[in-house]
Amino acid sequence: MPTMREFHLIDASPFVFRAYFSLPTTMVDTSGRPANAVHGYASFLLRYLETEKPTHIAVAFDESLTTSFRNEIYPAYKAQRDLPPADLEAQFDDCRELTEAMGLTTFADLKYEADDFIATLVHRFRGDGNRFVVVSPDKDLAQLVSSAVTLFDFAKERRFGPEEVKVKFGVTPEQIADLLGLMGDAVDNIPGVKGIGAKTAVALLDAFGSLDALLEGLERVPALPIRGAKGIAVKLEASREIALLSRRLATVSIDAPAAVGPDALRLREPDRVRLEPLLARLGLGMVRRWGWGPT
Repeated sequence: MPTMREFHLIDASPFVFRAYFSLPTTMVDTSGRPANAVHGYASFLLRYLETEKPTHIAVAFDESLTTSFRNEIYPAYKAQRDLPPADLEAQFDDCRELTEAMGLTTFADLKYEADDFIATLVHRFRGDGNRFVVVSPDKDLAQLVSSAVTLFDFAKERRFGPEEVKVKFGVTPEQIADLLGLMGDAVDNIPGVKGIGAKTAVALLDAFGSLDALLEGLERVPALPIRGAKGIAVKLEASREIALLSRRLATVSIDAPAAVGPDALRLREPDRVRLEPLLARLGLGMVRRWGWGPT
């Protein structure tokens, strides 16, 4: 019989960014370069391993803000974001190297984002009673939540199953991409339908169930008990393609290059040949205290 596993899938970037902007740049490595993001990220990762004790775990990184397949579809995708400072870019490389040296499998690609790797792994390993903990504060990943998939905002210690997603966003996990298709997402520069906000989008999906059903039944919108319903129908009619494009941009891909078996995600023993000089260069004494470095 297949063995049931629980896979912990971490979206690294939010934790690296949070560390970079919350810790002082006076935290440096042996060459004097800032190491604040690495220190904060390492602290998070160690706390996670200690408290959750995963047996199977993977960490996904965003490789680029400008080369995703979504940029090919919509060049303005994330175009409003400033590129990370040079000293943070270098620390992302250190974070990934540290993660691998500690015995965790990592994924990154210029075309696919961290969310896509997480979605792909969930898709690949679903079934056989497997369960998943998706570790991220990113609302986009709520679309993966199911009876087998929990979204875990580790910093806020909040776990989201299907009921919690419904309470927080007003829609089911299956409707998250449709919700973003209607209301857009300023964080990722996803346009959505101009003039339709979260409250209206939730009401529309509550009435129709899906974006596709909504667009097929626009003649029914004016009769809905929604303020300005007639004008909303006009906006939707004029913005069909924008709504569908926005949903496509918001939908996580299951095609990321993650052709691995489940045992590839098993937590391994640290690679001390790589880890020890890395800890010394970065000044990560706290890793040693947790038993991950030389005694």
